[in-house]
Amino acid sequence: MNHASKPYFLLSFLPALAYWYLETYYTLEVALIGGVLLGVVEMSIEKKFSGHVHTLSKLNLALIIILGGISLVAKEGIFFKLQPTLTGIAISLFLVFKKIKNESLMLEMLKDMKQKPPLPEDVYKIMEWHLCLFLFLFAFFMAWIAIKESTSVWLFWKTGGFYFAFGGFMILEIIYIQWLIRRKMR
Repeated sequence: MNHASKPYFLLSFLPALAYWYLETYYTLEVALIGGVLLGVVEMSIEKKFSGHVHTLSKLNLALIIILGGISLVAKEGIFFKLQPTLTGIAISLFLVFKKIKNESLMLEMLKDMKQKPPLPEDVYKIMEWHLCLFLFLFAFFMAWIAIKESTSVWLFWKTGGFYFAFGGFMILEIIYIQWLIRRKMR
């Protein structure tokens, strides 16, 4: 079976699940250490099965370690739970940076995969602006969740909740893109 087709993204849930479980039944220190250790395990598994570690995985692990350390020193788990916020902001800023350089990440990825873009180039640029806005808003939503809600609620939105929100965003985006293309064809 092709390793690239396996759902390795599920590994990203490990540190959050460990943190939630350990925080529920043990001390904050145990939860933070468990979350950080599983972050390292996650990256090791990704390296073993895919042959490399994605830049986003490296960023997430660095954030888990740094924020876990800050949480240990401050004796407050909220810093650890800000990892999805900082990841979302970083990705949004990267997309803005690409836009300032008049580049498209989606088009670059299609070219790297040696695929012809099925949509006009300007559509990808619009989609990236919308994606940037979605990620930025979701990042701030996750900060609010980390500060105001329980770790169980945070865990839901960090894992499955993100995919539900992203799915809703994509449905709206597809409807908008179809409308935009129909309007341009007139």
